[in-house]
Amino acid sequence: MKTDFKHIAVSGNIGVGKTTLTEKLAKHFNWQAQYENVINNPYLNDFYNDMQRWAFHIQIFFLNNRLQNLLEIRKGDQIFIQDRTIYEDAYIFALNLYNMGLMSQRDYNNYNAVFLTIEQFINPPDLIIHLEASTEKLERQILKRGRSFEQNIRTDYLEKLNNHYSEWIQNYNAGPKLIINCEDLNFDENEADFQIVLDKIKTVLFGKEQLL
Repeated sequence: MKTDFKHIAVSGNIGVGKTTLTEKLAKHFNWQAQYENVINNPYLNDFYNDMQRWAFHIQIFFLNNRLQNLLEIRKGDQIFIQDRTIYEDAYIFALNLYNMGLMSQRDYNNYNAVFLTIEQFINPPDLIIHLEASTEKLERQILKRGRSFEQNIRTDYLEKLNNHYSEWIQNYNAGPKLIINCEDLNFDENEADFQIVLDKIKTVLFGKEQLL
């Protein structure tokens, strides 16, 4: 892989550890981190209490936020690591809401048209680091971090997201990708587990000589 990369992205389902890994990699490599705008999202709490009512609103908020992130990456001169990609907004979350009957055909068509227009003007990440884990582990980690607005997330919602993620990442071909199964990893609290993940990323970005 080329070494003049600028944009690394971490993808994966809710609770899989994207933010934690983004933070640790940013600190390790001295990269500029971009985090998903969760705390300041005015729709998030309402969405988890009434998904059908707020589905379109929350997806538009995230789409706009992700586009702003990409514009910042384009203008900046440092290496960025991004917590979740713009592709996940469209190909995972919006699609899942539509398939579950939580977003109307009209709203989904409108959202998708906006995304497809945006997609023509953006570049894919130089590398996507995709994290995956079972629904059971996702639920344990969501419970552990204790965000009040996440406690009403439905199990079937997470399961369907996992299914969409699996299909998306297997078919993703816009750029390099690294898939990491996190089922038996705890890179937040276990330094050895973080080193396992770090070695995989270094191998992809820099080659095996960086592991010596």
